[in-house]
Amino acid sequence: MKKSSKPTDFAYHLTNFLSVYLPGQRGYSSNTIASYRDAFSIFLRYCEEYHRLNPDKLTLDKISKSLVVQFLDWLTGKKGNSDGTRNQRLSALHSFFRYVRTESPEQILKCQQILSIPIKKKAQEPVNYLSFEGIKSILDQPNLDIRKGRRDLCMLSLLYDTGARVSELCFVEVGHIRLENPGTIKLFGKGNKVRIVPLMEKTSEVIRGYMAEQGLLNQDKFTHPLFWNNRGEKLTPAGVRYILSKYVDLARLAMPEFIPQDVSPHSLRHSKAVHLMQAGINIVYIRDILGHADLKTTEIYAKIDPKVKRESLESVYQNPNPELPNSWHQDKGLMKWLTNLKA
Repeated sequence: MKKSSKPTDFAYHLTNFLSVYLPGQRGYSSNTIASYRDAFSIFLRYCEEYHRLNPDKLTLDKISKSLVVQFLDWLTGKKGNSDGTRNQRLSALHSFFRYVRTESPEQILKCQQILSIPIKKKAQEPVNYLSFEGIKSILDQPNLDIRKGRRDLCMLSLLYDTGARVSELCFVEVGHIRLENPGTIKLFGKGNKVRIVPLMEKTSEVIRGYMAEQGLLNQDKFTHPLFWNNRGEKLTPAGVRYILSKYVDLARLAMPEFIPQDVSPHSLRHSKAVHLMQAGINIVYIRDILGHADLKTTEIYAKIDPKVKRESLESVYQNPNPELPNSWHQDKGLMKWLTNLKA
């Protein structure tokens, strides 16, 4: 009987890094770990295809700074890969070799050499956001006469109102929603950091109507996904993008002047931040709503429209949701929402 081969030092460290260190000691989210896993999958395929390094036999002594630089250059040269993609893959490699440095001190020189590879500075890309009219046009498109249309309106309204990342929205379960006034939603962000985001009153009513229709108000549905696909599984980011794209196309036909060329779920997040900034909301509150770790990340929105006139919140901010059944209450305005936020 053939004995199974002993794992290499690289395989040993990579397995512990992805399955023990990142989730256990660093508390990284499943999305971040999946991103790191994908980075190493691409790196291993590159090593095998271009350097004839069998992934099953790859050892740390065969990985050098030169190899990593060549991999990054190859990655950048591939169509569709930006400097951001390169930096994301390099960050995964940096994180791994910082881990190796502490686990195997004899590898410290190699680790320092790879860690010296700099992150490529990116030109500041313009924030892709929609005007208030653009958001309203998209939310006007779902057909409220059918069940799926009401589901889609709820999903897109929640995505915009909370400024959630698409991965955060897909993770939401029934128990993460609080419908009692003031309504809130619990979002799990990067690194499994939890934040509580207030909901506008009309958005809470949209969610309540959707949950009642879907039978989600029962106590036994506490851990049920808020949105799911045809297999009963949590809706994926790709699924959300597909649904949004349908309504973006319809909105572009109706009001082309308000719909930019590229609209993604993240565009709704950017739009929420810009609209709050234009309404005069304190940037610290906007940071907390978006779940930014650093205020500097939020400051990009302050540079978009520095000359906007600061008017009272009640007169500036509006809710873009279309008119809904009479049983759903009228929105009480952003001032009350902010009061709830401070509480």
